[in-house]
Amino acid sequence: MKRLVLITLLIGAGTTLPAAESAAAANAVVQRLTLDDAIARARANSPRLESFRALTRAASENVRGAQAGKRPDLDIQAAYSRNSNVPELILSSPGAPPRVIFPNLPSQWRTHVGASLPLYTGGRVQNQVGAAREAEGASIADRAAAENDLVAETHIAYVNVLFARETARVLREAIASYEAHLKDSRARQDVGLAASHEVLAVTVERERAELGRVLADNASAMAAANLLRLVGLPPDTEVELDPAPLGLVASPVALEDQVKRASAGRPELDALRARIRSLEATSRVAQSSSRPQAGLQAGFDYSNPNPRILPLAGEWKDSWSVGLNVSWKILDGGRSSASAAQSQAQADALRAQLRDLESRIRLDVTTRRLELESALAGKAVALRGIEAAKDAVRVAKDRYREGVLSSSELLDAETRLLRAELEATQTEAQIQIALANLTRAVGR
Repeated sequence: MKRLVLITLLIGAGTTLPAAESAAAANAVVQRLTLDDAIARARANSPRLESFRALTRAASENVRGAQAGKRPDLDIQAAYSRNSNVPELILSSPGAPPRVIFPNLPSQWRTHVGASLPLYTGGRVQNQVGAAREAEGASIADRAAAENDLVAETHIAYVNVLFARETARVLREAIASYEAHLKDSRARQDVGLAASHEVLAVTVERERAELGRVLADNASAMAAANLLRLVGLPPDTEVELDPAPLGLVASPVALEDQVKRASAGRPELDALRARIRSLEATSRVAQSSSRPQAGLQAGFDYSNPNPRILPLAGEWKDSWSVGLNVSWKILDGGRSSASAAQSQAQADALRAQLRDLESRIRLDVTTRRLELESALAGKAVALRGIEAAKDAVRVAKDRYREGVLSSSELLDAETRLLRAELEATQTEAQIQIALANLTRAVGR
């Protein structure tokens, strides 16, 4: 009775699991994506790009803050204070009534409006604005470089999904071919025309192909998960991809032209150049502190009592002032010169990095170009290898059916065909990856 219940449960579980998997597959969301769609979605959903956009906004606000140094400042103040009672100071003179010189005014009210305008800052404000603008330009270039990285990463992720799925498809076809061969070998073994080791050899190759298919399916799932992360889709989304990118061929462009384009268009170079100019402007800001500074100030007071009008009286009275302030820091212990030298040293360090990056860009473009040419050359060889392997399998099957070829020789021909097809699939992926890397190296 227990065995009957156990068998019933196992059968029920066996029928329930496929039904659950079918229901899950039916509820899966299918998203069709072309390469252009994937890149557009990645640009719109990338947290890294959003971070760079926020940094660019911060740099723009820094420019706005630096520009405010050219404009007048206006402040309004209002105050009230309560003091303790004090004896009044009364002046008495013969023949004149007593006169209160310092009255007891415990409550004091004051309103003040002040304005200031810098007239000459020794170049401080202009260079602060210039440094902020260059920092903003560097931030914009950083964002462009990050976008180029994202495009290349999305392109490669897209191709990896296609490559893994194509590899799994090739292995499934090979498994079907091995199973047909295995079935025929077992039939021959039953009638004494094949030895057991021949059947075992076909079985081993079939199991190797099955293992390769499992690995390819897992690689496809991982590549798809990475692509979904990049394009901002839910993890359970099923993606259908357009295989058109596998047919793309790079246009023939001279290597020197690509190097020149990279030297002129790589955002990393623009970012370094902008930061160098920003540091040079910062150095001039530090130097400006040793130059004269001049500013205009104005103020209006309406107070009760007004301390500028004597004798003091508990009445609301107004007064105003206008002045020109000039200051010149003759000696600051070398603080300004040290700060300027520090900024110049940092600019020199970035100049060295710029020269290094320019040389690396030439190497990067050259390397990516050679990788693409090697992959394109490998594609032609791989396609000819498939043709030769298919013809060899066709001949081997004919001779095998005629009984003049052993099972192991047919198995070798089928294995060579599988390897040739896998090599061609891998070469297609290498072409696309090399093309994406070359496009990134050129700066597009």
